[in-house]
Amino acid sequence: MSRIGKLPIAIPAGVKVEVEGRTVTVSGPKGTLKRELASHNIDVAVEGGEVKVTRKNDEKESRSLHGLYRQLIADMVKGVETPFTRTLIIQGVGYKAQVAGNKLTMNIGYSHPVDFVAPEGITITCPDITTVVVTGISKELVGQTAATIRSKRPVEPYHNYGLHYSDEVLVKKEGKTAGK
Repeated sequence: MSRIGKLPIAIPAGVKVEVEGRTVTVSGPKGTLKRELASHNIDVAVEGGEVKVTRKNDEKESRSLHGLYRQLIADMVKGVETPFTRTLIIQGVGYKAQVAGNKLTMNIGYSHPVDFVAPEGITITCPDITTVVVTGISKELVGQTAATIRSKRPVEPYHNYGLHYSDEVLVKKEGKTAGK
């Protein structure tokens, strides 16, 4: 049995989980999320303030999807209560970012500013000119949006210029040395 899959998901106050056929809908104070279950071997049931994910058989596909769907539903329940955030740091001489509406404009060493429009359901803020905070109720969408922004200027290994996550450990490469 999957160690993650067999754990029940507690439903906090103010969050509502509905299962209709193969669709799981989670609604809470921050918004509503829906997910379609692709596998017919996984069942989701709401029982007494908990969500339980079970599998019908022990086939390899069922075993692999059991823990996955349980965690995806748990992230949905957590996200509609407290949004997920991902923080990016901009490092480099003259590098900066600013937000106007849902559009992020970054000056990150190119001859032109780089614009990024936030997808629906994502909020981008800049507490200061070298920090970008991506916030939303979908963990998957927050992570993908942060990764897309980060890909606009990956970290350069010799000076560590570029965009990186706030919790990312950067290792600086040693440059060329003079002849010995």
